[in-house]
Amino acid sequence: MWLVYAACSAVAFGLRGILYQRLSPLPLDRNVLLSGVFFTGFLISLTLAFLNGQAWEIETAVGIQMGVCSYVANMAMYRGFAAGKPSIVAVLSALPPVVVVLVAWLLWGERLNFGQSAAFLLIVAGVVLIRYARDFTLAHWNSAKWGLVTMLFFGFNDLSSKWSTMLGADLYPVLACMFGTGTVLFLLSRRAGKRRSADALVRPAGAEPPANAWTERRTFGVGMLVGLTNAVGMILIVTAFETGITGLVSAIVALNVLLILLYTRIVVRERFSPREAAGILLTVGGVITLRLLA
Repeated sequence: MWLVYAACSAVAFGLRGILYQRLSPLPLDRNVLLSGVFFTGFLISLTLAFLNGQAWEIETAVGIQMGVCSYVANMAMYRGFAAGKPSIVAVLSALPPVVVVLVAWLLWGERLNFGQSAAFLLIVAGVVLIRYARDFTLAHWNSAKWGLVTMLFFGFNDLSSKWSTMLGADLYPVLACMFGTGTVLFLLSRRAGKRRSADALVRPAGAEPPANAWTERRTFGVGMLVGLTNAVGMILIVTAFETGITGLVSAIVALNVLLILLYTRIVVRERFSPREAAGILLTVGGVITLRLLA
């Protein structure tokens, strides 16, 4: 069953990325949307923490750090999709293992074996091909910029998760702190945005949607629905880890990027140049290799 759980988790995270991409050009407030995404995770994690009788200790506060990292990563992912090149964001958002392995080597002395080193070469080669594709435009660079921020902070979030397990903190209280922190940060960002501008809506160029088409209540509700994919993905991957082989579970879940890329090719009809397609294949291959041999 762990194989089924891991595959379903990959689908859930892939759906989250697709929904972000679909919603990114709409005239809605991304801060309200993402606060709804995190609020769903908060409610589910809080409920599971109490149902399972898990402890709330000082170590649980690591979840606050995770919430800050996840806040930055989700904001960057959403903005990257809105920049116009979702495939680049999809690939870069699959690379937190690069950050995790490097920082783990620096902090905890974990060294790279031959397979991990080979994976890094594949990843670097793929990123270089994507970055220097012949049709690389300003939109590509904007997406790549936010994709790199997404990669870094999802990696920091994974490292914080590792730290919480080293401290012996219970899972669901930590997740409740993480999702709760993210909810508060996005709501604070919304308030700050109102002060900076009378109109904080994100509008696609040349579009004039009907007034009040996306109210804050509607946007928050849609965010809560999207949050189900995020919360379900987390629960499924934890369940898979309980009985499955860690490296294999991670490799299968990392394949969520393929679902996003397939969507951008078939639905969005985003065309890949041969060099860019080769870069994507190399990068995905590097992620799978790194996950399998971590």
